[in-house]
Amino acid sequence: MNFQIISDGACDLLPEYVKRNNIKIVSFYVTFDGENYVKEGTGISHDDFYRRMAENHEIPKSSLPSSGDYIEAFMPFVESNTPIICICITSKFSGSYNSACMAKDEILETHPDAQIEIVDSTLNTMSEALLVNETVRMRDNGLTLSEALYHIENIKKTGRIYFTVGSLEYLIKNGRIGKLATIAGDKLGIKPLIIMLDGDISLGGITRTRQKAKKNLVKLIDKYFSENHLNYNDYNFLVGTGFELEEAENFENLLEESLPIKCTHNVESRIGTTIGCHTGPYPLGVAFIKKYDV
Repeated sequence: MNFQIISDGACDLLPEYVKRNNIKIVSFYVTFDGENYVKEGTGISHDDFYRRMAENHEIPKSSLPSSGDYIEAFMPFVESNTPIICICITSKFSGSYNSACMAKDEILETHPDAQIEIVDSTLNTMSEALLVNETVRMRDNGLTLSEALYHIENIKKTGRIYFTVGSLEYLIKNGRIGKLATIAGDKLGIKPLIIMLDGDISLGGITRTRQKAKKNLVKLIDKYFSENHLNYNDYNFLVGTGFELEEAENFENLLEESLPIKCTHNVESRIGTTIGCHTGPYPLGVAFIKKYDV
């Protein structure tokens, strides 16, 4: 194996994909009571997590992986002299990248020949998943560590997410979007259109209904590709949701009927509990990233 792929849990890849593609995941932690944290994916199911927010209006919190978590993940590969590429959530959202860097520095003190490359993906959830998937393709196509890093740096800047949420409440409580937009949303029942690019999020527009939000997300994507003269065939697309799986399937159909794209189905992903702490129970959107070999 030319290198081992490790990612933090913010990539939201499901266990079947992770196992099939020999990826190591370093999990975040979540809590509902502010004291008892459990590893994402082991302490509470997706459905139970989102149901507690939707039905009981509970507000969870997340905590990043520690440097110790990363050391534990890195060491088996360091000891087998296997190079590592570790892909982390945008550093603008979390200290996960810093934890990974601290772990690398500590390991290098006793294993100076270890090859550990830490990547600030500048991405999150489905777009991070797509970057990990491209890295899998690089590895499986026989690229070296340095070749893979070159392509990762080139394509990560092309990653975008266009999404909406049920309410801006969770984003504002976690300091993710301006207070003015939140006040408008709370008072007028407005549904936001949110764009994530360059490691951060911004408000891309507002609508009055969820259905209109989904249609306008499609229009925003089409506008982006048209204005920048981009080829849809050069990109992979992935729809993501938290709670409403049927709605996500219908949204995917809308995308494919409206735009010349085919969403990928070989990247099993679902917006996880860590990201759900910030989006609330009803995130819905589409991520895309440029293929490394086009």
